[in-house]
Amino acid sequence: MKKVGLFIATLLVAGTCFSQPSQTLVRPQLVVGVVVDQMRWDYLYRYYNRYGNDGFKRLLQQGYSCENTMINYLPSYTAPGHACIYTGSVPSIHGIAGNDWIENTTGKHRYCVEDALVLPVGGSMSSGKMSPKNLLTTTITDELRLATQFQSKVVGISLKDRGSILPAGHLGKAYWYDDSTGNFITSNYYENELPQWLQEFNKRKLAKTYISTAWETLYPLASYTQSLPDNNPFEGKLKGETSPIFPHVFNTNSHKDIRKTPLGNTFTLDMAKAAISGERLGKKHTDFLCISLSATDYIGHNYAPNSIEVEDTYLRLDKDIASFLKHLDQTIGKGNYLFFLTADHGAAHNAEYFNSLNIPAGNESERALGKQLNSYVEQKTGQTLLIRGVENYQVVLNDSAIQHSKMNRQDVKALVQEYLLQKPQVAYVLDMENLSTAAVPESIKQKAIHGYNRNRSGDMLIINHPGWYYGYGNTGTTHSTWHPYDTHIPLLFFGWKVVPGKTNRTVYMEDIAPTLAALLHIQMPNGCMGNVITEVMP
Repeated sequence: MKKVGLFIATLLVAGTCFSQPSQTLVRPQLVVGVVVDQMRWDYLYRYYNRYGNDGFKRLLQQGYSCENTMINYLPSYTAPGHACIYTGSVPSIHGIAGNDWIENTTGKHRYCVEDALVLPVGGSMSSGKMSPKNLLTTTITDELRLATQFQSKVVGISLKDRGSILPAGHLGKAYWYDDSTGNFITSNYYENELPQWLQEFNKRKLAKTYISTAWETLYPLASYTQSLPDNNPFEGKLKGETSPIFPHVFNTNSHKDIRKTPLGNTFTLDMAKAAISGERLGKKHTDFLCISLSATDYIGHNYAPNSIEVEDTYLRLDKDIASFLKHLDQTIGKGNYLFFLTADHGAAHNAEYFNSLNIPAGNESERALGKQLNSYVEQKTGQTLLIRGVENYQVVLNDSAIQHSKMNRQDVKALVQEYLLQKPQVAYVLDMENLSTAAVPESIKQKAIHGYNRNRSGDMLIINHPGWYYGYGNTGTTHSTWHPYDTHIPLLFFGWKVVPGKTNRTVYMEDIAPTLAALLHIQMPNGCMGNVITEVMP
């Protein structure tokens, strides 16, 4: 009888345990993703001693830093970067093969977020006919909306259309800057009129206010010892300037000049603060705010990494980030928001600057290279225009012309490879349809495979030696290669349940989305190829 009584008591205790309600799933009130366009990883430390305590240093000291985060595909451009961060995938799967591409089936040039079927809302036709139509997978922001039965809000904000549209995914709202009006706009893919809070924000005409002020250095010019002298031959000039020196004065009649000043980032974060208030983000459900800071890219392209302009931009950005984190502390509450900061790509040193140091480097025009290839192939075959062009470091064949000429496609590829391998800067020319036998380092081959989308990529991929790029001329710089200066990016997690620390283990850009999915306890995006960064998990 004692055994029976003990058995019944055990069942009662077990039943009591099983009948207890489970704890409520807890998520942050707001997730904030900040992508700093063209931010090399080393900028975290190059200017570290000049940063204040509440911006980058706060993220590094109180957050978790993945110190060896790499881009795992080619080419390393803005649109593929934003798509990869938020889909956890690569161009081969998510379809954003470049900022632009040549469609293999039609030969037409396509812009990554163009959509002829939508109309602008609040802006011009040229700026407003945009949507995420070309993105082939879901994003982490889409998955949050799906997981909460559309109760969570998603807002994407950037000066660049692609910097807001791709992160916001198919189910969020996106707002971007219109050069012709000086306003943030959207398209009727998202809504039929601008929300009242955005109309009020646009009425403030902050862009014009910001560019009416000349860009002076934040600190005395002589203190910028991490950079070359102010007047050097490797920097580009603004329109109307006789030399690229401070102060930089902008054209107040040109709204697009906001892109070329650090105040473009300030302006974008002003817009983000307005969205938090206007959309009441983080008040009822877990919401997601996607911010891309694009002024860093425009400035980097014009002046290159060793310029005082870039140094000053990051010192100012440090203050902007500090201000924004303080705003989040006050409106959402410390510990209530999950914040991450990363970049879409890095940037090369200016090739002419490297040449002055006797380091091999150089640049060439893709358009000129395409003409050279056609000329060479015509000389060898007597056939014209067998090459559509060179774009994204890829040679795009003109299949219809090849068929019409009755040429063998492989023979045309062989001629392309023959010509390109004569050039001193070319390390490899990869046949994208036959990569398995390519005699190329495995890591480069993997990046090529990940970047190859059969409908939106070229037929052959050019891999140049380090320091070489297809760029903007002799001044400024660009990006897009596999080399670490283009593909080593910062990745910092901060805030809700993030334990301070860092890892030097190699992680990849596509690991960001599944890590967020694990933290939020939602499904990862439907084309996700990345892995959870377990060190970040609480």
